[in-house]
Amino acid sequence: MKYGSLVIEKKEYVLLKRLMNLSGFYKDDVLRKSISKLSAELETAHILDESEMPIDVVRLHSETTVTSKTGWQKTFQLVMPKDSDFKADKISIITPMGSAVIGYAKGDTIVWDFPSGKQQLMIENVVQGKKHINLDMVL
Repeated sequence: MKYGSLVIEKKEYVLLKRLMNLSGFYKDDVLRKSISKLSAELETAHILDESEMPIDVVRLHSETTVTSKTGWQKTFQLVMPKDSDFKADKISIITPMGSAVIGYAKGDTIVWDFPSGKQQLMIENVVQGKKHINLDMVL
């Protein structure tokens, strides 16, 4: 891991904690397991101000490209659950893929449980989005 642990912006950290508080209500076991793993990783995360965030860290609204050991590649934007649209390559931060990549940096390798089983992914590229979080409008 490039930075030793997850790197999360303060407002995104608050948002993730709010969303994870609802995770007990998720009926899907894979989703619940992903949220639980992310919650454990957040315990040791570096929480930074917006101005301190490295540009290569996956954040909300980032466009991220990941590859698997088998050669599969996917580029997607990480979004809020209400903006999720798989056909438009917009993945919710509370899906297994979203939970797997948030806070990791370009070049990091991740091992995560997905509905298809455990996979190893590498973050190939990260491009930051332009939207910012307004916590008053979340949830």
